[in-house]
Amino acid sequence: MLLKLHPNQCYTSRNLATFVTHLPKELVPLAKLSPDDPTTVEVFECCINGQEIAPGYTEQNDPIAQRTTLEHQAGGEQQKLDEDFLVALEHGMPPAGGIGIGIDRLCMMLLGQESIRDVILFPQLKPK
Repeated sequence: MLLKLHPNQCYTSRNLATFVTHLPKELVPLAKLSPDDPTTVEVFECCINGQEIAPGYTEQNDPIAQRTTLEHQAGGEQQKLDEDFLVALEHGMPPAGGIGIGIDRLCMMLLGQESIRDVILFPQLKPK
């Protein structure tokens, strides 16, 4: 059901800490396909009070699958692929994963702010 909703609807309807997992493969091209459902990828996003605080995923380490995904993402555009990255994958990449905790979003949550502009200095974006 969550996959059919717009991400903002998923996040705003949650008042507590929630983990959103297994997103459609088109949304995270660097993530590894789920062995249980090949239409989704191994992703998790920690959402607290409607804010995405920490996205994370298992990285795709199959060079053929990664090249196919990136070429599909580029579509018909003449977009340059990161050949160095793809060659490094061909030489062998161990299973990897990661999490990125956004300090700006964490500050928003802790300070009760609804806008990132209120916690991070963006002089060109602040209202005059």
